[in-house]
Amino acid sequence: MGQAAPNERVVAVIDDDQSVRGAIRSLLRSLGFRVETFASAEDFLDARPAGIGCLILDVRLSGMSGLDLQQRLAVTGDAPPIVFISAHADQVARQQTLAAGAIAFLRKPFAEAALIDAVRRAFGFPATS
Repeated sequence: MGQAAPNERVVAVIDDDQSVRGAIRSLLRSLGFRVETFASAEDFLDARPAGIGCLILDVRLSGMSGLDLQQRLAVTGDAPPIVFISAHADQVARQQTLAAGAIAFLRKPFAEAALIDAVRRAFGFPATS
């Protein structure tokens, strides 16, 4: 991955559903964010993208889970703010991710405004709602 400019707002989206990745990419690009997408946690780790300011991460992925990636990034000190997304109403996972520092846990399908607000908070912008 290329080097991101210091003031560039880069979001990484990790989800094994291509349509979810594409929809989030389109939404965030329309708001001026640069978006990198990955089908798995392993793809993200292999790419080691620079300058990620926010990570949108599915809880359940094939291979390494979103929870496992959150823990791994925390150990290495490379964890950007994380917004978790999930199609499953798993309260244990929700509590675990938030306790470990995630800034939001959104259940699919989520409102665009909720995702936008979470990403804005990740970059230190005020919420829009």
